[in-house]
Amino acid sequence: MPDNNNSSELQYFKILTGFQTYKLYFCYNYAFRNFIIIFKNMTNFVFQNPTKLIFGKNSISSLPGELSKENRILITFGGGSVKKNGVYQQVINSLKGFTFFEFWGIEANPDIETLRKAITLGKEKQCDFVLAVGGGSVIDGSKLIAAGIPYEGDAWDIVTKRDFTSEKVLPLGTVLTLPATGSEMNAGAVISNRKAKEKFAFYSQYPQFSILDPETTFTLPKHQISCGLADTFIHVMEQYLTTPGQSPLMDRWSEGILQTIVEISPKVLANPRDYDSMATFMLSATMALNGFVSMGVSQDWATHMIGHELTALHGLTHGHTLTILLPGTMWVLRGEKGDKILQYGQRVWGISGTDREETIVKIIDKTEEFFRSLGLKTRLSENGIGKETITEIENRFEQRKAKYGENRSVDAKVARQILERVL
Repeated sequence: MPDNNNSSELQYFKILTGFQTYKLYFCYNYAFRNFIIIFKNMTNFVFQNPTKLIFGKNSISSLPGELSKENRILITFGGGSVKKNGVYQQVINSLKGFTFFEFWGIEANPDIETLRKAITLGKEKQCDFVLAVGGGSVIDGSKLIAAGIPYEGDAWDIVTKRDFTSEKVLPLGTVLTLPATGSEMNAGAVISNRKAKEKFAFYSQYPQFSILDPETTFTLPKHQISCGLADTFIHVMEQYLTTPGQSPLMDRWSEGILQTIVEISPKVLANPRDYDSMATFMLSATMALNGFVSMGVSQDWATHMIGHELTALHGLTHGHTLTILLPGTMWVLRGEKGDKILQYGQRVWGISGTDREETIVKIIDKTEEFFRSLGLKTRLSENGIGKETITEIENRFEQRKAKYGENRSVDAKVARQILERVL
């Protein structure tokens, strides 16, 4: 078969099984110098998102209607910014007459040691509801706390061994103050173990409700806003930049969010107190990772998995790791992702051309340019990260026999190629 840079869709045909007709195409994989077969049909799916979304100005005042006076509530917070922006007082005022206990100190990329302390407090106070007030890290950590309070073992086993019963997890509500992760309306969480320099995802329950008041974000630092915009953008890309032709509807929804983030980013960064722009950003971040753009389509997440290693080893903000890695992922996997990259470039950036490879390069460069416009660095070396980290991540992938991406093509070798591309 030819090593052809001008076309990844080499042969298209259908096969008929006893259950379904499948559309297939051959695609060249530059990383392995071989060909892979990709299924193009929409996949079967079950969609259910039980989280009640309460959105808008003064929405924190709705808290009493979502809780019971019989609840013993553990309220979880981050480092104290909610006291400066007035969110803390709004929450406390709304909970007059309720029984609650406060836990402070959940850090960015929540650490298991901190969460163990919160779990201990929740057990001592016999809490039966967890209310997370903060950004994605506080919410992620609170998902483990809600699973850990009724759990008899060590909470890290919940993350690494999936050793818990979901039916016993405490109910959770959230008051979101930082748009980024979408954790307010999904079941996922990412937990760090700083001592072991590890960071893993686990899946628990959806929040019962999430309150989103865009005014709570008006005092966010510019870097956090930039990382949140990037995180939102790349969450969509992980679900969109995969197999072409599976669902035109999902494609259009994803492209709509991507275009929206591109359009509002300058406005949000120039004036974080622009209510309409910030409200659009906040809702976009939620919609990017609550299941609405992933129905029936394959997903990637290789960029995220490599990014988790950068955070674990160097403490980089999650969204920032993604802006470094995504252009490298697009380049190394341009063979299998080429058709979708071209669609993305034409529909989101208005880039098209007759030379396939040249056009793909322009699209990747435009994506990196967008990340830089957010004020974020896009190279490992710009963040003081060198080849020794690349080797460490390659070794970790090899030890786990990890294979990520929609085609499970991102193993230790390919992860290294991606990292070397963005060095």
